[in-house]
Amino acid sequence: MTEPHTAVITRLSADFAALSHQFARVSTDLVELDRLLADRRATVPPAPAPQPVAPYWPQPYWPQQRYAPQPVPFRPYPNPPAPKPPKERSEGWIGKLLAVAGVAVTLIGVVLLLVLAAQAGILRPEFRVAAGAVLAGALVGAGWWLHNRPGGRVGAIALVATGTAAAYMDVIAVTTIYEWVSAPVGLIAAAVIAGAGLTLARRWDSQHLGLLVLVPLIALAPIVADGISLLLVGLMLALAAVSLPVQLGRDWIWLHAARISAAVLPLLVALVARYFDGRDDLLLAGACAIAAVIAVVAALILLPGTRNRTALALLTAFGMAPVLSANLAVDRVVASLMAATVAAALLAIVFVGDRLPGVSGVVRHVFASTSAVAALIAVTAAFDGKIAGPVLLAMAVVVAVAGRHDIVARWAAIGFGVVGAAAHLTYLPLDALLEATQTDTAAGISTLVSSVLLAAAAVALVWAWDRAESALWVGAVAVVVYAVTSFTVTAGMLISGDDGGFFAGHMAATIVWIAMAAALFAYAARLPRDDRSLPIGGGLGLVAAAMAKLFLFDLGTLGGIFRVVVFIVVGLILLGMGAGYARLLEKQDKHTVTTATE
Repeated sequence: MTEPHTAVITRLSADFAALSHQFARVSTDLVELDRLLADRRATVPPAPAPQPVAPYWPQPYWPQQRYAPQPVPFRPYPNPPAPKPPKERSEGWIGKLLAVAGVAVTLIGVVLLLVLAAQAGILRPEFRVAAGAVLAGALVGAGWWLHNRPGGRVGAIALVATGTAAAYMDVIAVTTIYEWVSAPVGLIAAAVIAGAGLTLARRWDSQHLGLLVLVPLIALAPIVADGISLLLVGLMLALAAVSLPVQLGRDWIWLHAARISAAVLPLLVALVARYFDGRDDLLLAGACAIAAVIAVVAALILLPGTRNRTALALLTAFGMAPVLSANLAVDRVVASLMAATVAAALLAIVFVGDRLPGVSGVVRHVFASTSAVAALIAVTAAFDGKIAGPVLLAMAVVVAVAGRHDIVARWAAIGFGVVGAAAHLTYLPLDALLEATQTDTAAGISTLVSSVLLAAAAVALVWAWDRAESALWVGAVAVVVYAVTSFTVTAGMLISGDDGGFFAGHMAATIVWIAMAAALFAYAARLPRDDRSLPIGGGLGLVAAAMAKLFLFDLGTLGGIFRVVVFIVVGLILLGMGAGYARLLEKQDKHTVTTATE
């Protein structure tokens, strides 16, 4: 191609212009032809069927005309899209894995320097501590230098994390092993070192650096300190506290998990150790309270800025584990007060959750569940079974009625009711209702109260859960029958501690069963026809149970006047039920028909 490219472009532009003019001319001629044909059809009268075929009008030929080429301005092609950055190589994880392994091995070497070298008498303590400090400073300096080099981010994070953890363990050794500085000074120095490393993690926007600072300390700090002591617990709490401001504005859920673990795991181990030692430790209980405060405050601060609210709420609940296990190290009064405080604090957060940012539905459910568990622990720690049972059953009634629209409240009420019923069964088992059993006044009064509350809890739970479910009502009626029997038998034994009281209690129980059936039939007679099946079924079930008890137990067990009275009274009630229910039912149905016809 010998012509310049501008001449070629000019010639092509002229050709396209000529073609454009030609197409415009053809379009004009077609419009004119259509007009002529329309005029011809309008002047010719319509022919009889079949209509002749319209003649073919050939299109006139117009000779092509040449036009002078017109210059067209040059438009450059758009810039090609910028190339996408190359994806990270799949081998990148190898470097991270090697860096993590290097962190672990180096820190183990520091531990060997500080602990095993001291046990073997290698080097003087001053040299060991100084060597650890120099190594920590060199690692941090090397990491700072490497971070500014291309591709040095992974190595820089590993070096700085190793240096920070080494310095932190150096401070632990100075404070716990050699005792060169006091505990407050050691806590301040450890907090400064950890805060510096975590601040660098925030500056570099690296959650991995924060994890590599916290996680190794959780595993290696107890080895350096030769066990978990109260001072080590304080150091770990300081580490958890100083790591909180670093996470502000960062959605680092794994760093939060490491923070909670740093505070919780040493405390749980210390609580178990104190339990086997059999010693009370109020300072350890105070540390548990501090860990709970850190967990709650961290949750309220971090919830608005995280997308993992469910995980953060569960971690907060895990942070409550030490304070809810404080009864392993302190007496029951202190432990119950601490658990009650946790329950009240979390319940308050649930109530004002709409005003707190980030406290969404799932978070509120987790906090409410934790509050219920804390309340259960508080009651069982404060009271023995004879008092805890009625208290828990009363809580079940209150929570079921007040929180009937909330799923967590209903499950909490079920939990309180089940534990309260289990406590009731421990001091009044089923076999105690089959033979006369002596009971003291305190236990008898507790049984009477818990029997009433057990029946109320069964009814309240079914009413709050699903009042239209017949299977649930069957279970509730069974619980009510047992509660009534335990009440009457216990009352009889309190009034008369011999067989007479036992017989009178069972006689009263059978009569009450029949009376309850009569009440259900009376209630059913006042309902519309379509709504009677549930109460009628319950009444028939109670009648069947009362008749079975009457002939299988009362007839063979009760003696003398009690047997006579129970048969006569039950028979009269059954007669009254039959006559009265039929009359009420007919009257109610007639009233319904009359109202419908009007």
